[in-house]
Amino acid sequence: MHLTEAGLVLMAIIWGLNFAVLKYGTNVLEPIAYNATRMVVGTIVLLAIALAVARRPSWEEIRRLMLLGVLGHGVYQALFITGLARTRAGTAALVVAASPAVIAIVGRAYGVERLERRAVLGIILSFVGIAIVVLGSSRDDAAAGRAAIVGDALILCSVIAWAFYTTLLKPLTHTIEGVHIAGWTLLGGTIPMVAVATPALFRTEWSAVTPLTWGAVAYSGIGAIGLAYLFWYRGVRVIGSTRTSMFAQMQPMIALLAAWPLLGERPTSWQLGGSAAVLGGLFLTRTGAPEPAHGE
Repeated sequence: MHLTEAGLVLMAIIWGLNFAVLKYGTNVLEPIAYNATRMVVGTIVLLAIALAVARRPSWEEIRRLMLLGVLGHGVYQALFITGLARTRAGTAALVVAASPAVIAIVGRAYGVERLERRAVLGIILSFVGIAIVVLGSSRDDAAAGRAAIVGDALILCSVIAWAFYTTLLKPLTHTIEGVHIAGWTLLGGTIPMVAVATPALFRTEWSAVTPLTWGAVAYSGIGAIGLAYLFWYRGVRVIGSTRTSMFAQMQPMIALLAAWPLLGERPTSWQLGGSAAVLGGLFLTRTGAPEPAHGE
């Protein structure tokens, strides 16, 4: 289990840095075109690895994975990338950090998650931390206006989509290799994403895209979608979706620190204080959530 949790820490680092990378990429390319491109890159890499190292699932399992991928990668990514283009990278990371609370609620409704009192307190503390940061960010960025509010709302909707996806996917993680789950669900989401992004892709002057932008595509496609998702699916299988999602709450602090030198988004005292509460909530949930019966 310690190996799984180490992978989840690395996942949080990759995703935390990815907010600044995505913000840069969507400032250079149209958000929907950038997202479709990185998803295509991630899909090719993941499926190539999956078909090389693990037994292919049945076609019925592939069909189920691709259908779930429409929700977990198509709908989620469309909402997320559009919202990120309208708000600050640090604020976006903090909204995403609400996912454990949403996943816990959805998982409880479906009867696939159970939480002890300490874990519930951890989720509450994390949510309080998120509220502190968002409140402080809203006060500091009042001039940003409606665009930031819409962006935050779109990212929150993406979190809800991700919560349902993660919960519905959990039974399949016990019978299908994580690399195949990552590859086929991503393919399911990439197909509609590319269809929607086709006009933007044709408008893009690809010959003018700089090596730095291609590097951003590679990082957010191979690293954030490819490698990090493998760690995520392994965590869902071994320690459950709620505890796995709590590791993602390390993202805000990482995103805030990365956005400062890379994007000039200076962290505020509200953001730092809220991030501390988020990490405290992660610790409580880590120690309060029940051990899975199928842990390694």
